[in-house]
Amino acid sequence: MGTKGKEIVEADVEEIVALMNKALADEWLAYYQYWVGAKVVTGPMRGFVEGELMEHAGEELKHANMLVERILQLDGTPLLSPDQWIEQTNCGYDAPEDPQVKTILKQNIKGEQCAIEVYNKLVKKTRDTDPITYRIVLEILEDEVEHEDDLQQILEDLEGIKKQI
Repeated sequence: MGTKGKEIVEADVEEIVALMNKALADEWLAYYQYWVGAKVVTGPMRGFVEGELMEHAGEELKHANMLVERILQLDGTPLLSPDQWIEQTNCGYDAPEDPQVKTILKQNIKGEQCAIEVYNKLVKKTRDTDPITYRIVLEILEDEVEHEDDLQQILEDLEGIKKQI
């Protein structure tokens, strides 16, 4: 990291890197959960849900990239092994063992709600101490809020269809 880049961070850089690595673990697991869920999902609106899950997977991968770039700028080391993802995760991983649309949607809503909590804490932690990390995690938080909303709307649509039948 550049000298001036370090000077503007008025926080414990190692702590910020550790928190970002935990979020990175969440992003990799969320990416996989969305991706594999899209592959196995069954039930009503399957095609639409598959597309939405794949879109979210791509955005989770983008988040992972953003976190890695910032970790490296802070002279940190991103998690290097999938084993570390499970060890470091805040939000865990829900395997889509029941591939029904509603179950997969609920699993991913739960994951997004956890991610919102994680990024909200990171936003608060960096707001006045690390403007670059703050901007990055705020952008990710906005995406996670949108993801939760998207998934909840799909779930509500499914439940509305069921009532009409």
